[in-house]
Amino acid sequence: MSIHAPLILDIEGLGLTDVDRRRLAHPLTGGMILFGRNWQSRSQLTDLCADIKSIRPDLLIAVDHEGGRVQRFRTDGFTHLPPLRALGELWTQDDKGQPGSGVLKACEAATSAGFVLASELRACGVDFSFTAVLDLDHGESGVIGDRSFARDPRVVSLLARSLMHGLLQAGMANCGKHFPGHGAVKADSHVALPVDKRSLKAILADDAQPYRWLGSVLTAVMPAHVVYSKVDSRPAGFSSRWLQDILRVQLGFQGVVCTDDLSMAAARQMDGRTLSYAEAVITALQAGCDLALLCNRSVGGGAELDEVLDALAEAAVKGHWTPSEISEERRLTLFPRSAARPWDELVCSADYMQALDRLRLDAWPKCLRNRHKGS
Repeated sequence: MSIHAPLILDIEGLGLTDVDRRRLAHPLTGGMILFGRNWQSRSQLTDLCADIKSIRPDLLIAVDHEGGRVQRFRTDGFTHLPPLRALGELWTQDDKGQPGSGVLKACEAATSAGFVLASELRACGVDFSFTAVLDLDHGESGVIGDRSFARDPRVVSLLARSLMHGLLQAGMANCGKHFPGHGAVKADSHVALPVDKRSLKAILADDAQPYRWLGSVLTAVMPAHVVYSKVDSRPAGFSSRWLQDILRVQLGFQGVVCTDDLSMAAARQMDGRTLSYAEAVITALQAGCDLALLCNRSVGGGAELDEVLDALAEAAVKGHWTPSEISEERRLTLFPRSAARPWDELVCSADYMQALDRLRLDAWPKCLRNRHKGS
């Protein structure tokens, strides 16, 4: 049986320390997530990724790289990608006398954004990005805001499908987030636990629709750090009701379920108390997650990461958590299925240059160019 490696962790600096190497070599570590503090240049990033793979080729190298304000690498040739809302706004901008032309342009731009995003990351050795955001823009959530394509789940689904097609063209998998929807709550789950009081029927008929419609193309799903109080008292990422009964059974999703960052205190609120990092990871895995994401714990030494790895191993021995061969098989589906093009080859290729041309801001309607110059 394959060893289930469920923990996605991080490192503190621009290169690997001996402690980083030990943690990454641990059989329960499945990958690592990069942040802005791990970036200096393309050559440095490429060397870092190669160093990680030299420890274990099966370590997934991931990043939050969506475009707009959530884009970890922005210099040394990386394209500044538009926020997803810009693609949703392009959808509504028809050329004169050509109804529907905005829809076609938006879908083309979304595919180009996905292709450029994935191609640039992969050229540096990054395997996977946690994108695309499927949350609906209810105008309530500041933490989501322009990270959402639109309010209409149909628009969100079609633009997300187009973006995912672009990712796939570059050999990258995708991750829909934040299931079943984070856009209707005001609280930021980084600092407080949001509560959504709508009924299950209302959520499934609106915010969760993209997960139903995109089931055949979604590789991974990230549950929200939100309590949907009429469905379960636990946040979605700790809820077997949401992850197994609804996502797996009712919606038929068979891909990877990965937690959002469990380092946030608000994210570890359950049954009236704050879980430890180890408790949070184990509880999420017990509820039905395949992977557990623990960010920013390497800063300052990272003793908490060692505690989590030790606790996971102990839980497996004592039978409190059972490593899953199916979950490990799912983790492996997140890796690229084709060889990446080196940067110098990529930037001279016709398909890459054509995708960049579709994303040129000066080719967009003037009202959108002015609005998104700073994105």
